[in-house]
Amino acid sequence: MRLPVEYYIALKYLLAKRKQTFISIITIISVAGVTVGVMALIIVLAVMSGFEKELKDRILGATAHVHVTSLEGSISDPFPLARRIKAIQGVAGTSPYVFSQMMISSGTASAGGVLRGVDAATVGDVTRLPRDIRSGSLEALSPKSDSVLPGAVLGKELAGNLGVSIGDVVEILVPGGNVTPLGSFPRVKRFRVGGISESGMYEYDATFAYVSMEEAGGMLGMDGRATGIEVKVDDVYAAARMAALIRSELGYPYWAKDWMQTNRNLFAALRLEKVVMFIILVLIVMVAAFNIISTLIMVVMEKTRDIAVLMTMGATKKTIRRVFALEGLLIGVAGTALGTSLGGILCHLLRRYQFIRLPSDVYYISTLPVSLEPWNILLVSGSSVLICFVATLYPSMQAARIEPAEAIRYE
Repeated sequence: MRLPVEYYIALKYLLAKRKQTFISIITIISVAGVTVGVMALIIVLAVMSGFEKELKDRILGATAHVHVTSLEGSISDPFPLARRIKAIQGVAGTSPYVFSQMMISSGTASAGGVLRGVDAATVGDVTRLPRDIRSGSLEALSPKSDSVLPGAVLGKELAGNLGVSIGDVVEILVPGGNVTPLGSFPRVKRFRVGGISESGMYEYDATFAYVSMEEAGGMLGMDGRATGIEVKVDDVYAAARMAALIRSELGYPYWAKDWMQTNRNLFAALRLEKVVMFIILVLIVMVAAFNIISTLIMVVMEKTRDIAVLMTMGATKKTIRRVFALEGLLIGVAGTALGTSLGGILCHLLRRYQFIRLPSDVYYISTLPVSLEPWNILLVSGSSVLICFVATLYPSMQAARIEPAEAIRYE
């Protein structure tokens, strides 16, 4: 297949002779500018996608995909309802829970947090809690028949703030537990720490205390009832559709909310940050595009006589425009290809050798997460080539406006 003559002319102009070394150096700088911009874009978007993926994994490990609650305030028949929801096609697991704000004290320190009453037999079907326990056991939540204190599992950060470990005793205070003629008074109960969990989400590890449903229900005056049902679905990204299906199946007074609605603000902030970073880094490619404009303008000035000769030999203005547009595109495509290759190689090295370390006490991730997505590569490559093409329009139009007779007269 023969390539158009414009391609050979553009390639000849790019491979400048010795006396045009300055133009050749600027061409190399233009290619390098596009390469750096594309490489930076790919790496930054891969890292941000990695953070987003890691955050999703950790959130979905600590909480269920769908939460079913009642508009009446509590669910009177949690276990039959959980079995009913599990029978819906697409539901992988269900587990009832009790939820309340609390104050927890160890005698030497105290902190506010969240009390979660869970069913030890089924909570592993919807969350990663059994696997997140770093010391102790989830069996500590099983109801006690003797005088031994009931067990509790604390988040790692919460346990650290309270200065407690396995076997220590804590006091949990919940609002509205005791109702007297004088009003509601907080109820306080002692628990023995039977486990320490680490989900990787600071908000959860610093606030959550897990006890059995029976203990939490008794403290809150909710014996036999639950705050809601946690649901795990087969397809995590179909959680919104499954939540709507559960709402339609159960009807009033039940309500279902998926994990994306629950964490909407967090993921919206991540998406906004990703868009802002994309725009900022595209500006780097635009700076490189200005180098392309300057390179082509200098080539046009240098090749004025050649352009005039081509026109006298029958080349049309459209042909001249194509020559310089193609020259700019060759620079853009070369820079984009190099930047994409280098970006992909660096992402692979970051993911494989993990030589950039992060403070795990801040991020709960020991290394920089990288997720190189194909659509990100296509978006970056397409944007880069488009910007480079736009940069060729002005110089190519200026080249096509040259009058052959005037150009040759002054040569």
